[in-house]
Amino acid sequence: MNAIKINSMQARQNATALLKELSERNIAKVKLAVTDTDGILRGKVISFEKFKSVAEKGFGFCDVVFGWDANDVAYDNATLTGWHSGYPDALAMVDLNTFRNVPWENDLPFFLADFRDAKGNDYVACPRSLLKKIAKQATDAGYIPYFSQEFEWFNFIDNADELYATKFSTLRPMTNGMFGYSILRASQKSAFFHDLFDSLKKFNVPIEGLHTETGPGVYEAAVSYGEIVEAADRAVLFKSSAKEIAHRHGLIATFMAKWNENLPGCSGHVHQSLWSADSKRNLFYDEQSETKMSALLESYIAGQLYCLPFVLPMYAPTINSYKRLVEGAWAPTTLTWAIDNRTTALRVLPNGATSARLETRVVGSDSNPYLAMAACLASGLYGVKNKLKLTTPATIGNGYTDKKNGVLPANLWEATQSMKKSEIATALFGKEFVEHFAGTREWEWRQFSKVVTDWELKRYLEII
Repeated sequence: MNAIKINSMQARQNATALLKELSERNIAKVKLAVTDTDGILRGKVISFEKFKSVAEKGFGFCDVVFGWDANDVAYDNATLTGWHSGYPDALAMVDLNTFRNVPWENDLPFFLADFRDAKGNDYVACPRSLLKKIAKQATDAGYIPYFSQEFEWFNFIDNADELYATKFSTLRPMTNGMFGYSILRASQKSAFFHDLFDSLKKFNVPIEGLHTETGPGVYEAAVSYGEIVEAADRAVLFKSSAKEIAHRHGLIATFMAKWNENLPGCSGHVHQSLWSADSKRNLFYDEQSETKMSALLESYIAGQLYCLPFVLPMYAPTINSYKRLVEGAWAPTTLTWAIDNRTTALRVLPNGATSARLETRVVGSDSNPYLAMAACLASGLYGVKNKLKLTTPATIGNGYTDKKNGVLPANLWEATQSMKKSEIATALFGKEFVEHFAGTREWEWRQFSKVVTDWELKRYLEII
């Protein structure tokens, strides 16, 4: 019996055991979710009887989730799906390994799914499928990628009806003032603070650390690390769960990269390391090296620096993303790396045999974790495969002034054109994905470009 058959048999046994467990709990319904291009969870609640029939063979889910934007407006430039195809169902396969109970919904069973095409292959536009593809490249090369993502996000008093009526001009932060790392502010909102920490642990999205950041009503959470697909699952679920838990406390949580030009933006830094196939040795650490950085890590960094301009939309996917990537705002603007320096794009932390890692600081909190992590790993592996060397030394001091390697594209249009025309992006992710994803970002730019903003009215209406 070959390995595939053994794995298939094990999967069936696991499914049978899980269904038996849920049946014994007298479960009546199950929640299923998929992730769209923008990293938004889309899903439904189905009966347990229905779930039993789809747990192994999958279920149909409208492929419009890859044919519309974050506001449910259909793209006019997509070829994978659209009015021309009639938006048919795509096959969504439940990943039973993602089973969780939602503690704030009476322990409702929850599963993630990803997509297959009509031939049973991974659906080109599916972010989770893309990440699994890149993760397999790592394991095939003998590496186990361990990742985690940390998020900063602002919390506002929930006045949703007023916000829509006033076109989002009446935002009221949960707390006032600049209170980074504040024990006081965390204590003053302790019910929300501890509910986040405790409920997410029960949901199997454990938080390593949670604290206030600098800014009114802003928190930062570091999600505990894990193998890369699990880490991305946790990151996606964290963002959605934080919003749900906030709502139960009369709050609105936002992961916009920059909601106010006078306040810091919100990052989604990705921490990463490659381990040996038995997960016992961190391959980024070298005790004999003066810097404690292994040659593998140096090539991985070199790959990320080389590829970064061509994959930036996967780190910074919205118009708003680029309002965060400005000088002096705790977000990088240059193609730089350094050891423990928060002004560079890549921050290396070669602290020890178990904790040595790379932090990619370009990534914003508005990113789709599957795509951000796929871009990090793929570009790092590109450097390893091609044995790239770090041709410039680590930045010393202010990374904003270190422009010898160049600067990041200034906006979503520039970044998307760099990705769209890049042979590197195509080599990393495939032509079909790049064409589809670049098209979605061009659509986003077009939607923004035709809108008359408050800034324009205030600046021009009377004086011009």
